[in-house]
Amino acid sequence: MSINSVKEHLRIIAPDLEILEFKESIATVEQAANAHNVEKGQIVKTIALIIEKPILLMTSGDVKIDNKKYKNFFKKKAKMLTANETLQITSHPIGGVCPFGLPNKLDIYYDKSLNNFDIVIPAAGSTNSSVKIQTKRLIELTSAFKVDVCKK
Repeated sequence: MSINSVKEHLRIIAPDLEILEFKESIATVEQAANAHNVEKGQIVKTIALIIEKPILLMTSGDVKIDNKKYKNFFKKKAKMLTANETLQITSHPIGGVCPFGLPNKLDIYYDKSLNNFDIVIPAAGSTNSSVKIQTKRLIELTSAFKVDVCKK
């Protein structure tokens, strides 16, 4: 199960971070925001996409990809991986995708929308787990590249 790879990865790079596990699913932004009692924007959507190779894009939970901005930056139309491809490449199911515990290194990008929050909450490898983290630290731990590819 991919939550185990996330636990192992965080144990090594950030042992102080606690993975929060819920009995119910928190796979959607709305479910996660309700469970954590936070704004939807604080929930990190981690989207598996493909350009020439697979990448991860972390965005604030209250924004959508702006196809024009995305294409201007990546020089390709946004194409999401299928659920099976996402699981194969990240080891995480849709709704649990996060930038931790990946079987192989991927380029990770974050939309500037995440900078609106000091603390954000990405999933932690399963549809019922997450981790609270300072935005700045999330970016540092994942070596994510800043992009501006979303709209409200």
